[in-house]
Amino acid sequence: MSELQFVKIEIKDRIAILTINHPPANAFNGQTMADLNAAFREVHEDAAVKAIIITGAGSRFFVAGADIKELAAAGAQGQGRTMIEFGQATFALIEASRKPVIAAVNGVCLGGGMELFLSCHMRIVSSAARMGQPEINLGIIPGWGGTQRLTRQIGVAKAMEIILTGDMLDAAEAYRLGLVNKVVEPDKVLDEARALAAKIVSKGGLAIGASVKAIHEGLHMPLADGLKLEVDEMVALLGSNDAREGFIAFTEKRTPTFSDS
Repeated sequence: MSELQFVKIEIKDRIAILTINHPPANAFNGQTMADLNAAFREVHEDAAVKAIIITGAGSRFFVAGADIKELAAAGAQGQGRTMIEFGQATFALIEASRKPVIAAVNGVCLGGGMELFLSCHMRIVSSAARMGQPEINLGIIPGWGGTQRLTRQIGVAKAMEIILTGDMLDAAEAYRLGLVNKVVEPDKVLDEARALAAKIVSKGGLAIGASVKAIHEGLHMPLADGLKLEVDEMVALLGSNDAREGFIAFTEKRTPTFSDS
């Protein structure tokens, strides 16, 4: 397992937990983003891992955003495109994962942190969390996917309001908008994310991957193409060992034991 400077990797019970630890606010500088990219690739390629949780170290910050000094310097030096495109590629990698990714949002989640949050498939959020896209206050826009993912997830009008005002959302409002699966007490965030991940990893790995793929890729297709994708994934699963075990276990009225094959 890699030793990275700003991201800690923990794997237990087929769940990988990636903890962003860049004091004082877990901001994304170039090295932190590189570490997240490397850590995610490592656990995604690990056959023993069936679900991934991403969280922030400490109790105050998930990710407070990009490192503003580094971003300003990159812009001044003509290196802004490289920094922005690498962040976009990292979050696209997370979003496209066939392993479910859960954000355990333990605190402030702004700018790049919000864009990481939006790239995860599911989100458990502290009742004390605050989130938003405040880039407009700096004379810039969200550059790591915020203008695109937020709009697709909550609609044009509300995304416009959030991005153009730079106002923060509290956890209750984020839940009301459908951005959050569950709001819990601050000391329960990681436990709740683990519980959700544990429930998912008890299912067959092939079906988990096929479900995530069909949902994610189908969102970017016409309905007819999405339905065809669903058929293809379902037909492929019908011949699997997991499907046979699931059918037999159902008939025998017992819990199936999936082999992920």
